[in-house]
Amino acid sequence: NRQTGHRIKYLKVDSDTGEEVANEDIVKAYALDKETFVEVSKEELEEVALESTRTIDIDEFVEKSEIDPRYLIRPYYLRPDGKIGHDAFAVIRETIREMGKVAIGRVVLTNREHIIALEPLDKGLVGTLLRYPYEVRSEDEYFDEIQDVKVTKDMLDLAKHIVNQKSGHFEPGKFEDQYETALIDLINQKRAGKPITPKERPRGENVIDLMVALKRSVGGTSEPKAPKKSAKRPRKSADGQKEMLMPMAGKKPAKETAKKPAAKQRRKSA
Repeated sequence: NRQTGHRIKYLKVDSDTGEEVANEDIVKAYALDKETFVEVSKEELEEVALESTRTIDIDEFVEKSEIDPRYLIRPYYLRPDGKIGHDAFAVIRETIREMGKVAIGRVVLTNREHIIALEPLDKGLVGTLLRYPYEVRSEDEYFDEIQDVKVTKDMLDLAKHIVNQKSGHFEPGKFEDQYETALIDLINQKRAGKPITPKERPRGENVIDLMVALKRSVGGTSEPKAPKKSAKRPRKSADGQKEMLMPMAGKKPAKETAKKPAAKQRRKSA
């Protein structure tokens, strides 16, 4: 609260009466329509619990390349429970390791059955939850309006050259959450009573031809000279090729002046 400095507390209230509802009076229900609900108790939910609530049922073994990345949700580390569990665990782990397969099964988490893909990792397994088909949207509704652009060989060759120059290996440790660093720096400045001055946002460069932008990015040409004034009409771009705003200036990483807190709140997956 800006007026009192007190933290804000959210309450669970009845949507019609506006009165607060205690946790023990809140139940789960299935909405048949906007005004009709079928109440389901916790005990009833326990009765319909699937066998996969406490175990992982493996249905088939597939090639990892067959799993569309759009179906991946989040990974979990898996380990066995009990002596018998260790034996079965080791057999499955080593079999799919030797055959290069991924085991597809089902498991219940948070009162819902999920598809799970199992892969070996050292002595354990990694289980990655997968989406159901109805949870994956079709790309057609997003890609239909993308124009069909003819890419010339010169543009493709230059782009390949850029990719080759910037090729490397994926190392997660190289990436830094720059927003969090800037946020901590802001808090430290406010704690120290320093004035906060807004930083100037980087501005894009002049609108230029895509080919010029590619050449500049590899140092192929110097800054383009300003065109001379002429009474002639400007040359039209090729069909499907638009001029692009391509900021090419490199940005140096900000120096970290404030130490990050020892413990950070874990982010929830989207």
